[in-house]
Amino acid sequence: MSRSPWATGLLLFACSGNLLAQTPELSPSVAPPLRPVRTAVVPVTGRVVDQTTQEPLPGATIVFPDLRQATTSGPDGSFRFTNLPKGRFLMQVRFIGYNTVVRTVDTSTGHLADVALLTAATEIEQVVVTGVSASTEMRRSPVPTTVIDRSQLNQAAASNAIDAIAHTPGLAQITTGAAISKPVIRGLGANRVITLNNGAKQEGQQWGDEHGIEIDEYAIDRAEVIKGPGSLLYGSDGMAGVVNFLAPDPVEEGKILGSVAANYQTNNHLQGYSLMNAGNQNGFNWLVRGSGKLAGAYRNRYDGRVYNSGFRELDGNGYVGVNKSWGYSHLTFNSFNQEVGLVEGERDEETGRFLKQVNVGGDAVAEVPVADQDLRGYDLDVPKQRINHLRIGTDNNFILGQSRLTLNVGWQQNLRREFGDVLAPKDPSLYFQLRTLDYAARYFLPEANGWNTTIGLSGMRQENVNKGVEFLIPAYRLLDGGVFAVTKKTFGNLDLSGGLRYDLRRITADALYLDPATGQPVPSGEGEEKFGGFTSTFRNVSGSIGGAYSVTEKLLFKANVSRGFRAPNIAELGSNGIHEGTIRYEIGDPGLKAETSLQLDGGVSYTTDHISLSLDAFRNQIQNYIFPERVADAVSAEGDPIFRYGQGNARLAGGEATLDIHPHPLDWLHFENSFSMVRALQLNQPEGQQYLPFIPADRLQSTLRVNFRKAGNSRLHNLYARAGVEHTFEQDRLFSAFDTETSTPGYTLVNLGVGSDLVNATGQPLFSLYLTANNLFDVGYQSHLSRLKYAAYNAGNGRMGVYNMGRNVSVKLVVPLVFK
Repeated sequence: MSRSPWATGLLLFACSGNLLAQTPELSPSVAPPLRPVRTAVVPVTGRVVDQTTQEPLPGATIVFPDLRQATTSGPDGSFRFTNLPKGRFLMQVRFIGYNTVVRTVDTSTGHLADVALLTAATEIEQVVVTGVSASTEMRRSPVPTTVIDRSQLNQAAASNAIDAIAHTPGLAQITTGAAISKPVIRGLGANRVITLNNGAKQEGQQWGDEHGIEIDEYAIDRAEVIKGPGSLLYGSDGMAGVVNFLAPDPVEEGKILGSVAANYQTNNHLQGYSLMNAGNQNGFNWLVRGSGKLAGAYRNRYDGRVYNSGFRELDGNGYVGVNKSWGYSHLTFNSFNQEVGLVEGERDEETGRFLKQVNVGGDAVAEVPVADQDLRGYDLDVPKQRINHLRIGTDNNFILGQSRLTLNVGWQQNLRREFGDVLAPKDPSLYFQLRTLDYAARYFLPEANGWNTTIGLSGMRQENVNKGVEFLIPAYRLLDGGVFAVTKKTFGNLDLSGGLRYDLRRITADALYLDPATGQPVPSGEGEEKFGGFTSTFRNVSGSIGGAYSVTEKLLFKANVSRGFRAPNIAELGSNGIHEGTIRYEIGDPGLKAETSLQLDGGVSYTTDHISLSLDAFRNQIQNYIFPERVADAVSAEGDPIFRYGQGNARLAGGEATLDIHPHPLDWLHFENSFSMVRALQLNQPEGQQYLPFIPADRLQSTLRVNFRKAGNSRLHNLYARAGVEHTFEQDRLFSAFDTETSTPGYTLVNLGVGSDLVNATGQPLFSLYLTANNLFDVGYQSHLSRLKYAAYNAGNGRMGVYNMGRNVSVKLVVPLVFK
């Protein structure tokens, strides 16, 4: 595929957008209006009140998501926007302790009717921006979607961004210690899940199970999880779904705000800090944040302190730009910097203590048991990783009369270094330099007979270079592009949507020959072949169609059919080396075919004053499913088991069920329950190979929670307390052939939490405090998706592998700052 068509298309989009944005007579709009749009000449005002008492609700948040404009209600509940275009736009009104209201409003009237909020039973009127072409009500989208908001994130005791959302029904995580987590949606992970950072694809060696996602946990205001193929809007790699981490809403006009956050966790002595400043002055707005984390070795009841499981992190991110009546244009930046110890789990054969390598003089290396001081403090030893991820991008939304254009272009660089030689601890063994130029453009056509249609294109150019002395994957170049069209329309109580997409991806890998004596690269044909060069091209069509039908305001049915697509990643195609994080030697196959899937989704939700019930089921048929299979009785020269990537046909089925009991009028009381399950089979396979490897176990979660908007006449607002039980069932449906996978016993964890806002005499928040206890009874357990489960045998306790984190108490403080 030639680069020129995509580059030319981007240039035309960018130029036309900038020219039109600078033309005064062109008028703004976000949602396609029914008549020509003119710039608003009067402010858009309204008022937020309690529906029962009609009292004003000061401090409510009012957001127009597609315009990136927000404000808060004043002491009398009133709000005001001075720079909105005339037209019909989606508006969201949120207030803690109340149900969120979402409605489409006509801003040309200037003054809006009062927005009346009901005391919260459950959040059913949320807005989503992921998996749909434009912001929409979650209940109107046929794609299964879950939103994790800021209050839920604050109440979690997490060590990274994925860990913070991993209790979502249908979502699990592959872990390699406390710092590294990868999302798994309904049994599928790695390159089958797309991770977005504020709507932009995050590209950073997703093929590695021990590679994290390089996103600052403190920068996340909410997360949206799409459970189902996201290939339609995002292309290859979205077969399982999409996780989009979103930044806070923009600050309202004329204000300058900030916050300071601090977190301490007892298990691994984690210290976390974050400082944020944001403002909006005459349409010029910004947000800047700096964050840091420091953690030592975590502990559990069977391993004690886990040697070399600490990490450190330093991040900076934000944006600067303008919001005007013609739309907005933001320059975004993200810098993620992390150093992580890699747990090998090697043991002393007599005592079971962890072993470490030491330089005993000259070129001699010995393995010795770790001392007590090696398990204290925050120092990291080899092997370890150092990750630096930088992204600079533009986020633009141009109003073009009755239509609009969004354009996102970003450049990102991911540097990943692995240090594994104690004789040269500062020289990286593996060193990947991944550079990506990504783009996405969407054109929202004017509404035609109720149809809202969007066309667009997206893709990337990527190059990965090996700069270390060891080699796991070949250097490669990737060119990717796709075009799509989606549409939706409402027929009475039925919301119907669907679309099609065509993708083309080409991967070119370089051959590599090594000198047998030195292990260093030599010219082609002069040494042993490490990687054979190849070029692989993949084409495919994705599509979906679905609907949401509201039988009544309380009863809703959803159904969706979607076809997903995923091209093999570079590790699956070309790897040949020791993959330290997964403790195995991996061999790829350049002849692999692309995966394709056909997924059926169905769901029903029922909400009353007393209960909220939802059931979501899926069946996913995957052709050419790619997975690593252990080669029988084969080990590498270093003694690591050898795995080779292969393919087969697979079928996954399961779903999630949630039940929230909130008896009215005791609206402060919630009894929340959820159950998740996945059954994953590889078709037409012999005994021991019929189940797909590394599928999460069934999980049942129950939480009793109380929420009070005010605690009597005290200055404690938004007080909550919760007690939860999380039971993970035994996983004995596994790929047992060739010792690829072993069964995992079930376990039960008890978690507690309490927190509140402290306000001053005028009701303004002074700070928020959150206290959380995870694994209260210090249960020793192994997650089925923990890579450390397959570490060495521990002679000290007769157990295999390394166990997950034990009891952990977290204290989190958030202090809001007001500068103007």
